[in-house]
Amino acid sequence: MKSFLGMFKKSAMEFKSVKCIAFTGVLIAISMLIEMYSIDLEFFKINFAFLAIASIGMLFGPSVALFAGFAGDIVGFMVHPSGGFLPAYVLVAGLQGLIYGICLYRRNDSHSLVFVNNVTGKKTDITLYVRAIIARLLDIIIINLLINTKLNLHYGFIPEQAYTEAVITRIGKNVIELFADIPLLFVILPVVLMLFRKVSANERKTTSC
Repeated sequence: MKSFLGMFKKSAMEFKSVKCIAFTGVLIAISMLIEMYSIDLEFFKINFAFLAIASIGMLFGPSVALFAGFAGDIVGFMVHPSGGFLPAYVLVAGLQGLIYGICLYRRNDSHSLVFVNNVTGKKTDITLYVRAIIARLLDIIIINLLINTKLNLHYGFIPEQAYTEAVITRIGKNVIELFADIPLLFVILPVVLMLFRKVSANERKTTSC
């Protein structure tokens, strides 16, 4: 429990870093841009804005990702308003950031998950990939299937008589989407992490000069 609460404290300390503010700002902007070009279908929306929020969660943890979720949703509505402003969806966006931050934030793990190639003997740390799968599954189940479906029904976006059909459609859509989302996370997260480490290394070099 101490370790879990400590993660939030450590994440909150990230706000002191200019690098955190800069990276988070850029990723929120990317998230908003992706959101603007999302595809709206009858009972659901297709977009990949979660990749930016997942990246923030991985780099800076749950406290920053929670803020990024709130900020991205509010600023996104101001820049590109569609329909009325519904505070419940702002909370949902924050919760999404929280999920990715808790699952992906770097920790000093004593038990990393390592895959060993039986042919070459090469060891690969797969901890990030396993966490990415868990995070996306939780996001889909908690946010997409449970909370958003109920909110859409509550606000009348889904007619009551079409609720069962909407749930079945959303389950099918999310299962299909999961198979696209996981490979994207596997590609994007390591790239973002590599860029972040390069920036950090250059920053240290500049400081030492």
